Amino acid sequence: MRKRFHTRAKKIGLPAGSLIHIGEKLTDKARITIIEYDEYYSKEEVVEIHDYSFFREKPTVTWINVDGLHDTKIMEQIGNIFNLHPLILEDILNTDQRSKVEDMGDYIYIVLRMFYKSEDKNGIVKSEQVSLVLGNNFVISFQEKPGDVFNPIRDRIKNAKGRIRKAGADFLAYCLIDSIVDYYFIVLESLDEKIELFEDALACNPDRNLLLDIQNLKREMIFFRKFVWPLRETISLLERSDSTLIQESTNIYFKDIYDHIIQVIETTETFREILSGMLDIYLSSVSNKMNEIMKALTIIATIFMPLSFIVGIYGMNFKYMPELEWRFGYFMVWSIILAVASIMLIYFRKKKWL
Repeated sequence: MRKRFHTRAKKIGLPAGSLIHIGEKLTDKARITIIEYDEYYSKEEVVEIHDYSFFREKPTVTWINVDGLHDTKIMEQIGNIFNLHPLILEDILNTDQRSKVEDMGDYIYIVLRMFYKSEDKNGIVKSEQVSLVLGNNFVISFQEKPGDVFNPIRDRIKNAKGRIRKAGADFLAYCLIDSIVDYYFIVLESLDEKIELFEDALACNPDRNLLLDIQNLKREMIFFRKFVWPLRETISLLERSDSTLIQESTNIYFKDIYDHIIQVIETTETFREILSGMLDIYLSSVSNKMNEIMKALTIIATIFMPLSFIVGIYGMNFKYMPELEWRFGYFMVWSIILAVASIMLIYFRKKKWL
């Protein structure tokens, strides 16, 4: 996943509402896509928005998607056209925002985190901030880079599948949020597969690399939980909102998202507990392995202690020692050494120390 925190040094001393992009530049050029739909459908890509204010007055639903947040000029133009508060624009450009919703009267601002798996063979979990502005008949979505989880929604709009073409902008906002939340489950499935692999490796041969993998996965879970946990409150506020921008018929759909968020949070907490337990098991396994090694070394040292005592006696340089002149003294000493070692081994085995 990406960096958990971005520096804010360049904002120090600036007035509130200053348009400064905080985060990584993930695309070279901002891209704007405009989709209009009602009984008909149209889609176009533009470089700048400077003469599209008439969209606000149209009876159709307009979805404006902006890919790339580093171009503050475009952000300022959109803010002027749709009368977005400077603090809202500032929050959009700050890619470390926690999930939240703000009712500004003429529009509702929603920010949340989008998680998805990369398309390469590694299947790395990636994330980016998504900001939504819900108006009377328009939705503006701001993303950090091209590529998202909204293609099924675009397909539904284009082919008039379901009720999306018959509903208003609030239902479109619901669909976008629902698509993001649905991908949380795909991410959790990927994390679940990793946990199962780690559990198998932990049972077979735990090593230091496995410990690092478990710790990295636990950090990912903490990062994931950081943005998912406040989303519960965000969806709850949308569900209970008395704004005229959200129709009563759409509230039940937000309730469904709320239920999904609760399930995601519970699954996340379960995975965190499993990973913590795996770390404990790993440390216990390492400790047990160390104890076994120390046990083996202790037994070897204990066996050699009396043997060292015996050979130490006959290693003394006294001239008169009775056994030194014996013809079979050397063989007798070896016999004593082997007998002592055998007796000790039999004793240790009887005590189940071996």
